[in-house]
Amino acid sequence: MHRGYRYLGTILLTAALGTPLASAKPVIAVQDHEEHERQERENRRVYDPYHKDYHNWDDREDRAYRGWLETRHRAYVDYERLKHKEQREYWNWRHSHEEHEEHEHHN
Repeated sequence: MHRGYRYLGTILLTAALGTPLASAKPVIAVQDHEEHERQERENRRVYDPYHKDYHNWDDREDRAYRGWLETRHRAYVDYERLKHKEQREYWNWRHSHEEHEEHEHHN
């Protein structure tokens, strides 16, 4: 009978010590995941089917998009959640403002 308690104690101790280790994520895997997410945000490309071109969705595009929302007095909504009609309105607005924006960057 004492032998059974010894085995039970060993099993419980092993389980108690092993559980935190089993659920811990390796630090390298977490860092790799964060780096991947950062690169994905920086390299995100969006296709504009109305003008048949691609746009890099970087900080500059995000600022333009937020400006467009502001002109319409709308709260922030992720671009991908917009209705197709609203996406078309954004790209029409965006293409009509690109010339003005490029002029500002060259001065």
